[in-house]
Amino acid sequence: MKVLITGAGGQLGHDLMNELEKRGIDHVGVDVAEMDITDAKACHKVICESHADAVIHCAAYTAVDAAEENVELCRKINGEGTKNVAEVCRELNIKMMYISTDYVFDGEGTRPWEPDDHRAPLNIYGLTKYEGELYVEKLVEKFFIVRIAWVFGLNGKNFIQTMLRLGREKGAVSVVDDQIGSPTYTYDLARLLADMIQTEKYGRYHATNEGLCSWYDFACEIFRQAGMKDVKVTPVDSSQFPAKAKRPKNSRMDKKKLTENGFELLPPWQDALGRYLKEIGE
Repeated sequence: MKVLITGAGGQLGHDLMNELEKRGIDHVGVDVAEMDITDAKACHKVICESHADAVIHCAAYTAVDAAEENVELCRKINGEGTKNVAEVCRELNIKMMYISTDYVFDGEGTRPWEPDDHRAPLNIYGLTKYEGELYVEKLVEKFFIVRIAWVFGLNGKNFIQTMLRLGREKGAVSVVDDQIGSPTYTYDLARLLADMIQTEKYGRYHATNEGLCSWYDFACEIFRQAGMKDVKVTPVDSSQFPAKAKRPKNSRMDKKKLTENGFELLPPWQDALGRYLKEIGE
């Protein structure tokens, strides 16, 4: 089996490349320099010449607030770019795994979102990722859509790094406590995706580390595990942090479809955090 990974230089793409290497699975990674996903001809040429049996599509426009002012660019990458990849996968009749987001939902209520729930994005980023999902579902026969949330990994910026920096610089942080979800460690996620792509258990899935928390809870645990107990963490309502893009308050994700199809759930987020902190030398 050979797997092509788009967005190979990102947090998830980086860990996926490493995971496939460890398993001895033939793979190739591309970023915009090797394959601009907004260029349909480039997608066709690169994917065809790779002789891949599957594509894991990680490449995306992920600047959530900036997306509100860059609608066309965000749609070109997340919507049209995904369509370009999907059309080649359809032509070649190969598997496509599309990495999506909890932002396709409206974030209301407290019930965990199930994979087949109604999608109603709150912001441009979520809308364009939803459009990407629709292209995959329409065009590709052998597809996986895997929605993730609150991502952190070694190869990129994330909430943990921001908290550690602010904690050291200011000794105090204010963090929202009315948005609930589950962090996702790309190292753990990559192992699951490598398992999934070798099967024919297609469809929509949710995949995050186990356990729920608010961003405030997450921050408190970061400082506790990093030995920075003197940092003062103040819980605040999200209305005190007005942003260009509206965020979902409920990012709880139902993951039972993973176990129903024989896949292992990811470890608890606290455990993942501890391993990540060790990796970065904290």
